[in-house]
Amino acid sequence: MADLAAQFTLPLRSFDLELALQVEGTVALVGPSGAGKSSVLHAIAGLARPASGRIAVGYEVWFDSARRIFLQPDERSVGLVFQEYALFPHMSVRANIAYGSRTSPDEQLERFGIAHLAGARPGELSGGERQRVALARALARKPRVLLLDEPLSALDTHTKTTIRAELHELLAGLEMPVLLVTHDFEDAAALAGHVSVIVDGRLRQSGTPGELVAAPADAFVASFTGANLLHGRAEPSADDPGRVRLDDGSTVRTAEPAHGEVVLAVYPWDVTVAVTPPDGSAQNVVHAPIRSITALGNRARVTMGPVSAEITSESLDRLGLTTGQVVFASFKATATRLVSESPGP
Repeated sequence: MADLAAQFTLPLRSFDLELALQVEGTVALVGPSGAGKSSVLHAIAGLARPASGRIAVGYEVWFDSARRIFLQPDERSVGLVFQEYALFPHMSVRANIAYGSRTSPDEQLERFGIAHLAGARPGELSGGERQRVALARALARKPRVLLLDEPLSALDTHTKTTIRAELHELLAGLEMPVLLVTHDFEDAAALAGHVSVIVDGRLRQSGTPGELVAAPADAFVASFTGANLLHGRAEPSADDPGRVRLDDGSTVRTAEPAHGEVVLAVYPWDVTVAVTPPDGSAQNVVHAPIRSITALGNRARVTMGPVSAEITSESLDRLGLTTGQVVFASFKATATRLVSESPGP
């Protein structure tokens, strides 16, 4: 399997997109709306022409500004699945898959379990079914690279959980580089072994999902991967070098020595909620009313004071938590991470 190598500069309306990516297996490019994610896919697919750089799959060069090489989209072996799937509404499922296909559409219909939908039109399908058709059409071209633009964003929450598991299994079995873009870190972590965070056309950090959570490069990456951000000023002493007074006046401790103005990252799954004061001197404790409770499948996000905790629905019911109730949110000093306010050089 040849890797996808892309290093280029693409001028956009608000900034220049500049990045270098090496795609082996499945890689996710994550970032907020307007970060340049879809433009990366367009450049690789030949729908946008960079000002400089090089894009190649193995020894096959698709773009090289120095050698004046620019292959048109139909000259590149790319399977591209658009965010809204871009199926032909007047064609049947079978005809959509057959369009531009280099394999039997019946083979793809069976592969994706949609043979019974062969005669249906896209407008008659559910969101999950439309995605399967779009993927089947992309892979029917026998591409060397698969590009996915926000593959789960058009799905409702219930369908998304099922399709995410199906898509993960499919991608794991493909012997080609896969680059997917999404604004949802949870989707990226579930689908890809390697994640790159992009903001305003620049890569902030790359690594496995676990590496990004364990050591976020800056406050943005920490927040994007789901952390609570606590702003404050260090008040270290000889016997308490990690003491920080937060902007709201409360005090917390980190296991790392802190100095000056700081930002602490604490992930929701490291925060415990209780209705009585917790035991243990190593705990940071926030005593505050619950501002909101949000159901997340079999879990719930509980926000109180400056932090949010993620607990099981069973714990939510057992504690009898309600909005406005004053509770204790606690987390260990070792669960806090000092992060930079702004990206490094």
